[in-house]
Amino acid sequence: MKTTWLTFLGLACASVSLMSIATGVGDEPASADSLTTTESATPGSEAALHEDARVSLKAARDRAQVMHDVYAATLEVLHHRYFHRDRAIIPARAMQDIFDEIERQSKTEARWISASLKPMSVDHEPTSDFEKRAAKEIASGTEHLEVVEDGYYRRAGAILLRDGCVGCHGGFFKPQSNKPKFAGLVISVPIQSNDAIESK
Repeated sequence: MKTTWLTFLGLACASVSLMSIATGVGDEPASADSLTTTESATPGSEAALHEDARVSLKAARDRAQVMHDVYAATLEVLHHRYFHRDRAIIPARAMQDIFDEIERQSKTEARWISASLKPMSVDHEPTSDFEKRAAKEIASGTEHLEVVEDGYYRRAGAILLRDGCVGCHGGFFKPQSNKPKFAGLVISVPIQSNDAIESK
């Protein structure tokens, strides 16, 4: 059981990594400013690696969408096949290891935020202005929000909490309305410039 679970996590991590690399193919060339910044950084340094991870806004948007879909599917499978309330790590917590590994490889960050229900961990409390706004809108049914800030393209997408999820997140024996409940998944991709997001 443990071997199967670890194998699954490894495959999920590899899939996300490959998809992240694939969506970066065909990126726009780095701007002169980003080239200057990269060249001034010591080769192999953390700053240089961070600059190398920056992609165009279009590539960042595509990457965030792909990663959201893969992470959401991974969470679903973990819940249904590997999670048992009496003897397993919580799936969202197990996925933190995947988030950390992908961030190490690509500098792309991911984190859960609470939306419809109170967070089960203080780590999932919305903190920034964007996350707080995203939590409110996701709770009301918005599928996703996006913003460009601080050198990152950030995408907050809704994660539907199904019956098994709500049982824990909503508290045992507490009556729940039939209204859909959501959590949020925030993915932050470093980009080459703070291009504005076009209004749709």
